[in-house]
Amino acid sequence: MMGPMALSFPNASRIYDARQRCVRFWAYDEALEIPFFVEADALCRVDPSATRDEPGLLNAFDRYRSRIFRSADRIYSRRQRKGSYTLVASDMK
Repeated sequence: MMGPMALSFPNASRIYDARQRCVRFWAYDEALEIPFFVEADALCRVDPSATRDEPGLLNAFDRYRSRIFRSADRIYSRRQRKGSYTLVASDMK
């Protein structure tokens, strides 16, 4: 039996969600699209100099994209499958 496949992140798009104060991005588990959200607190944890506005949070996401993707992959592989995942500050290792 094969182990779980890692997520792929072929879509470089990310958007700021002002209502939820987070950045949204997408991953793929084979053909299944998985939406992720990264809370502002999580982005500020990885980049303490980030401002908590749209440009600041998107820039932090872009600077730390690989770290965010690693965290997303780790969280996805550990948790029960659900419609979307939110990365919080404690997820950013």
